[in-house]
Amino acid sequence: MSRRLRVAVLFGGRSGEHEVSLMSAESIMRALDPEKYEVIPIGIAKDGRWLIGEDPLKALKEAVKGELPHRVTPAAFWPDPTEPGLMVAEPSFPAREEGRKRFDVVFPVLHGPYGEDGTIQGMLELANVPYVGSGVAGSAVGMDKILMKDVFRSAGLPVLDYVPVLRKQLETSFAEIQEAIEERLGYPCFVKPANLGSSVGVSKVKKREELRPALEEAARYDRRLIVEKAAEGYREVECSVLGNDEPETSICGEIVPGGEFYDYDAKYFDDTSQLIIPARISEQASNRVRELAAAAFRAIDAAGLARVDFFVHPETEEIFINEINTMPGFTRISMYPKLWEATGLSYPELLDRLIQLALERFEEKARNQIGFSRA
Repeated sequence: MSRRLRVAVLFGGRSGEHEVSLMSAESIMRALDPEKYEVIPIGIAKDGRWLIGEDPLKALKEAVKGELPHRVTPAAFWPDPTEPGLMVAEPSFPAREEGRKRFDVVFPVLHGPYGEDGTIQGMLELANVPYVGSGVAGSAVGMDKILMKDVFRSAGLPVLDYVPVLRKQLETSFAEIQEAIEERLGYPCFVKPANLGSSVGVSKVKKREELRPALEEAARYDRRLIVEKAAEGYREVECSVLGNDEPETSICGEIVPGGEFYDYDAKYFDDTSQLIIPARISEQASNRVRELAAAAFRAIDAAGLARVDFFVHPETEEIFINEINTMPGFTRISMYPKLWEATGLSYPELLDRLIQLALERFEEKARNQIGFSRA
């Protein structure tokens, strides 16, 4: 294309990972080549309002109790596939074509529910707009840790044992839940919201007295909870995946948490954790991790990008898949881009490739629709 591609970058959102999304989006927008791309920043406030204008990123970063200190303009996404785009509320806003802001591709840098879980993806599918990342099914399964592990098991991929829990069961049948967890998993174990990331709401439970408070903490964020067997003595290894139908994998990296586990503070604020690239595992184990990362990517029908997290035993090199993240943290110091950088793909080149993959996937879908209409 002779003109610059208009890339709408979506950030913020209603999930507990709102702040993480702002950090990722800021890094991405700074790195997008202004000679190739016209960046259209679109913020989503914690209450769900869509915002454009002078600097929606700055407004959301400095928001206090929902109050935005900088001028922004309310907007709404128009999902009509014949005329998709952003409809702005103020006629005086300098948007093209009678108040409608159009774009060529969307980069939904949204982590957690209402962004990484298939909801935004479904809206963009209705509008027939290209977007970076997995589709509705891949995003939804990748977000829900219970569905994800069920799919991995069905595909024959190695996962640690787990017990699903409903929030309602904490009131009606806690004794039965406790018994099942102790019989199948034992202590220590990890309690997590099923649909959240960045270790928000996650607790490591070492004894019976800690179980109920941990479940109640996780239940603040989701009605579906998962309790997982702890991988004591295993290394935490991650692998980045890039592609659509034929995914490529990066070299492996290792995380050495500064505390009990790699929690929210350790990921984004505490500098005592270590990121080791390449991971301290054998070449054989590294190759196996990469094979499993691509298999996990295909198992949930992911697209564009994902980071797959593993547990690898330092002696036996037994491997378990922990989870897949279909929109991982994307700052320059996040593991996903760092692994690709170590593999030979720079941060700006990675963004170029992701946008290209989004357009390729859109074109492939259009060809499928043409074939269907002819049939």
